Amino acid sequence: MALKPKILVTSAAGKTGLPVVLQLLERGFPVRAFVRRRDKRSELLEREGAEIFIGNQYALADMRKAMENVHRAYQCAPTAPNGLHFNAIFTVAANEARLEHVVTLGQWLTSVDHPSLFTREVYLSDALIRLPSGMSVTSVNPGWFADNYLMVIDMAAHLGLFTMPLGPGDERKNAPPSNEDIASVAVAALVDPETHAGKNYRPTGPELLSPKEIAEAMGRALGRRVRYMDISEKMMTKALRALPPSNYSEAAVSQLAIYAEEYRRGSFAVNAPTQDVHRVGGRVPEEFESIVRRLVATRPELQASRAASVRTLVGFLKIVLTPALDLERVQSARDYVRIANPRFSQQTPDWVATHAGQSAQSTTAKVA
Repeated sequence: MALKPKILVTSAAGKTGLPVVLQLLERGFPVRAFVRRRDKRSELLEREGAEIFIGNQYALADMRKAMENVHRAYQCAPTAPNGLHFNAIFTVAANEARLEHVVTLGQWLTSVDHPSLFTREVYLSDALIRLPSGMSVTSVNPGWFADNYLMVIDMAAHLGLFTMPLGPGDERKNAPPSNEDIASVAVAALVDPETHAGKNYRPTGPELLSPKEIAEAMGRALGRRVRYMDISEKMMTKALRALPPSNYSEAAVSQLAIYAEEYRRGSFAVNAPTQDVHRVGGRVPEEFESIVRRLVATRPELQASRAASVRTLVGFLKIVLTPALDLERVQSARDYVRIANPRFSQQTPDWVATHAGQSAQSTTAKVA
């Protein structure tokens, strides 16, 4: 029997990178996991059989070493500034290493003149990775992850509130995919390039849910009533800055605010749900309530207690007292590349034509 090709997974300790590694190992593929440092996540991957490569993903020398003797790779830019730099480094190294196939994690929103710098960089990165000759590419373009809602799970567990700037509770909807379901689509393409080369997939959850329905699912998983509260983007920036553990830089928060606007415009509901998790990933897409229940099972501190409620209330007061982030200042201070006439996804004819057709055009008429 021929040996299975070794596969490099970048951002291997991340939201999708970690399950991609584990699912590849389950299928018997040798995996090199590119991580920043040794921690519990990298130790888990090593125990499961991954080869751990510790390095700087923004350094070409490290990326070249990581690609030695590998044949395929999962390109997953870190959720951080300089995503285009990371993807340029990856593309140069992949071309030099003559990889046969790459699966890249993109965005459902990606369009040429998007207000988000991060999203425009994804658009450019998607074009760059297709330049090397002799290397096939599959794109996986999820929308708003189920994981995004879980940023505020503590407040839902102890105060009964699901707070996000998503608009009225019964209007805009999303079919949120789990990290594992997104990974299953990427893994299928890494395992079988001949079938999936040149394809674009959009993994989603099994059904469209409103913010109110998201809150209700959280409540069932937590065993308490949870209600949705629409908040301002200003309040969201205060919360992301105030509540530990904070994994969000000012740059990332500034882009999340733009994605929340896309959510309120209905972009994540366009042509959702899809069948890609079932048809490509080979699994039944996980319901949001099940995703929350899995998280709750791993976090005993989410169980109801007077002490936990007091801590959460103190955290809420800290949010109120935390200065809001000036999103315009962040983009100006960081000297972000600005364009004269930014357009949201559904305002962009090419996006409408390639992502949704007539259904997006009708939605655009309502939100433009």
